[in-house]
Amino acid sequence: MPAKLEGKAVTAPPRPSRTKPVPLATLVARADARSIAAGGGDVPRDASVSDVAVTGVTLRAQHVLPGDLFAALPGARAHGADFARQAVAAGAAAVLTDEAGAARPAVRDAGLPVLVHPDPRAVLGSVAAWIYGEPSLTLSVLGVTGTSGKTTTSYMVEAGLAAAGRTTGLVGTVETRIAGQRLASALTTPEAPDLQALFAVMVERGVTHVPMEVSSHALSLGRVAGTRFAVGAFTNLSQDHLDFHRDMEDYFQAKALLFDGRSTTEIVCVDGEWGRRLVTPQTITVSTTGDADWTAEDLRVSLTGEQSFVMRTPEGKSLPVTLPMPGTFNVANALVAAAILTAAQVPDEAIASGLASVQVPGRMERVALGQDFTAVVDYSHKPEAVTVALDAMRARTDGKLIVVLGCGGDRDVAKRPLMGAAAARRSDLLVVTDDNPRSEDPARIRAAVLAGAREVPPAERGEVVDIGDRRQAIATAVARATTGDVVVVAGKGHETGQEIAGVVHPFSDRDELEAAIRERLGTVTE
Repeated sequence: MPAKLEGKAVTAPPRPSRTKPVPLATLVARADARSIAAGGGDVPRDASVSDVAVTGVTLRAQHVLPGDLFAALPGARAHGADFARQAVAAGAAAVLTDEAGAARPAVRDAGLPVLVHPDPRAVLGSVAAWIYGEPSLTLSVLGVTGTSGKTTTSYMVEAGLAAAGRTTGLVGTVETRIAGQRLASALTTPEAPDLQALFAVMVERGVTHVPMEVSSHALSLGRVAGTRFAVGAFTNLSQDHLDFHRDMEDYFQAKALLFDGRSTTEIVCVDGEWGRRLVTPQTITVSTTGDADWTAEDLRVSLTGEQSFVMRTPEGKSLPVTLPMPGTFNVANALVAAAILTAAQVPDEAIASGLASVQVPGRMERVALGQDFTAVVDYSHKPEAVTVALDAMRARTDGKLIVVLGCGGDRDVAKRPLMGAAAARRSDLLVVTDDNPRSEDPARIRAAVLAGAREVPPAERGEVVDIGDRRQAIATAVARATTGDVVVVAGKGHETGQEIAGVVHPFSDRDELEAAIRERLGTVTE
């Protein structure tokens, strides 16, 4: 069962205010679909399909508007075709589905023309793009994929674009923004109809450039089909999402789809073998460790974690950069962002200005209230991300490194002990706690994390404790911190809810960390 946030209704995604009606016969031809007229019977390919035109598209019956094409897709628990009556009542003009969906009574008796395709999800993105006027041909869509760094790099790109005076959109894990207006994000990459409608809204509102996170799920499931990318960029690859992908090779091949010709310019960080596999003679390369088109040198790190370095561009120019975020992985993210911005014709001075001012919610985000120790919230929720985040913070202190860490339920179970081991090996105190247990038993998830932590030899790890209540775990970490220590609350980052047994309860790591620090300082506010 999908999670529900108590007291909040599901909000329909934005739609453009105007769309030009698209004849259903055009969609039949472009999607290479078979059409069935209302009441049954195949319709010749060149027929008008009852003179029907559509003005929108959705795969959720509860979001259907009059004139929509309802995409009734097969799902893991139900078939969208079973909700066709609700779509008809809302004013749907036609249905797109597969053979199984077309045979369902709710579709067969709907009285609407039906488009039948053997894999409707595969063509849904292109269909949606046609309905909304192919907006990605008007926008400059700047896609970023990879295991870690998608959000940070996208925010860096947006900051550079803003410094250059461009009107931007943003699509990603934390939020979606349209010319400064913020929308909450349910998925890293929206479903194909919602994405194309969102792009069309951006065109209406004068957006010119859209930094966008592109997940492996989105690439595998066709959510970005029909999208033309001005730039496709790759950050890195490490273990994650093996609950969805068969193995790491399958995961990589999903990411590689962004580089199958749909991106006009391709930019790849080659610090890892996975990235090097994507390189072609036309690829723009980035590296913090070796030869590439974009490199960094003269790296300096302040006591506050701010970094300064010099970027070397493909033309041999030197671009001094200050970055208010710790970690060499963020140097790599900044190089990728600079390469993207250069491809988008952003001047060097705007690139440097944007990077110097960038703020990324929940990504190495400091909570500074005057306490005598460093406190950070980070979204690291996979083994490699935990490793690089904690290595970066360890380098900043001679005191204790105190870590609060959990793992999400209903996700890749193999990474749990790996995350526990990575955190235990680097921390002086590891507090294992609950993340988003979802439908799983939280104690069993913690047990897997603890098992990995305790496999690290005692001489190579710090103290490990088990506190299931995440609020109490954070409070314990803060209480144990002394002058010069670093507290890292890892895993949930920007999230504002904790999903337990199908219900999302309000919860913010940043808010809880702030509250614990205020309590310790004696500055609790109402």
